Formats: sequence, structure tokens, C-alpha cells
Amino acid sequence: QVQLVESGGGLVQPGESLRLSCAASGVFLSMNTLNWYRQAPGKQREMVASITSLGSSYYRDSVKGRFTISRDNAKNTVYLEMNSLKPEDTALYYCELLIGGWRGQGTQVTVSS
Repeated sequence: QVQLVESGGGLVQPGESLRLSCAASGVFLSMNTLNWYRQAPGKQREMVASITSLGSSYYRDSVKGRFTISRDNAKNTVYLEMNSLKPEDTALYYCELLIGGWRGQGTQVTVSS
């Protein structure tokens, strides 16, 4: 059974950092493309970053230079390092496998002064 569990969210002030984790079981993340999405209240979800099985990454324009996606194969975990956070980054963040569509429950990120 595939399971994805996110963690690392929280309440931070603008300019601060967070590192989100997406830990997987039942699937090897190293063999899949994994996407980080976010959804703010009243808004459509948007893909934030993606990492392929080969380690190639993608970022939406609004987070380029601030967010970094990475993977630890030994821990079967994908990370999203978020720096210089802005209030507009506030959302529920969740990870989702490209193939199969399995997703976690999400972790809330709130950026507010």
C-alpha cells in the first residue's frame, strides 16, 4: 500500500524558512516523479516543484531561487526547502506521485507577521 506523509509545515514570519518532508512507503520515490502542490483557501491548486526519477527538477516561476526540491533515496523521502517565505506562500502543501496520483494529507504553511 502506497502512503505519503508530509511534515514540516508551520507558522513563520516573512523571510523565514521551512523544510517540508514527504516520506513514502510502499513505493520507491527514486523510481518516480514526485510533485509538491499547494492550495490556498478559495484558490486552485498549483504545482510548486517537481523531481523526476533522474533527479531533474522543476519549479514554478514564483518560487524559483527560493525553493529547492531534493530527495534522499536512503530515507525514501523528498524535501522541499523553502527560503525567503512570503505571505503569498501560505497554503496547504502536499506531495503527490505523478503516476498513480497517490497524495498525502498535506502540511499547512502559514507565513504571517
